[in-house]
Amino acid sequence: MALLEVKDIHVYYGQIHALKGISIQVQPSEIVTLIGANGAGKSTTLNTISGLLRPLQGTIRFEDEDLTAIAPHNVVAKGLVQVPEGRRIFGQLTVMENLEMGGFTRTDTQAMQNDLDRVFTLFPRLKERMRQVAGTLSGGEQQMLAIGRALMGGPRVLLMDEPSMGLAPVLVEQIFETITDINKLGTTILLVEQNAFMALQVAHRGYVLQTGEIALSGTAAELRENEDVKRAYLGG
Repeated sequence: MALLEVKDIHVYYGQIHALKGISIQVQPSEIVTLIGANGAGKSTTLNTISGLLRPLQGTIRFEDEDLTAIAPHNVVAKGLVQVPEGRRIFGQLTVMENLEMGGFTRTDTQAMQNDLDRVFTLFPRLKERMRQVAGTLSGGEQQMLAIGRALMGGPRVLLMDEPSMGLAPVLVEQIFETITDINKLGTTILLVEQNAFMALQVAHRGYVLQTGEIALSGTAAELRENEDVKRAYLGG
């Protein structure tokens, strides 16, 4: 049984039919990526899983529990935590205060301390700057903070929306190495990423979205070798 199953979801923005029967599965310990052009429905899928959008039709199940209609903070409490597109850190708060906000649904103090230690191991720079106002960090540091804040929620599944957006190439490499490290530590990841080449390097499986529908799916290796994917997303 899948850890996370999205089945036949339809989402509208007013009269615009944004998702047209999307179905995906994520198994425990996987990295699954959603790739596609701008406007394909990738972020809408994540926002629907997170409870920020409501599907008109379809279901979202996590460990066989129906999450389709529950509030976003309850989705987080269940163990699905999103790293939003554009980071959306609390710019007026310190790095440490941002990390503490990530654990707002939790009461397990020792486990939270363990997760804080893990964040500082993954991102030593955040430890160095934990008293710094977050809005003064560089773009790469803010992305580290956004990921660290999500990890403080104790995610079973980490939902990552465009983590490489706006970063220099050397920082993109670091972010994807970190994604792999997080997964190796036991966190399942659903990754939305415009950089299809990098996404398919780290993912186990993937789905290609086109105008709100699944156009292709398969292992990352299969998608890397698919001629349509090469032409459209990999520069082949």
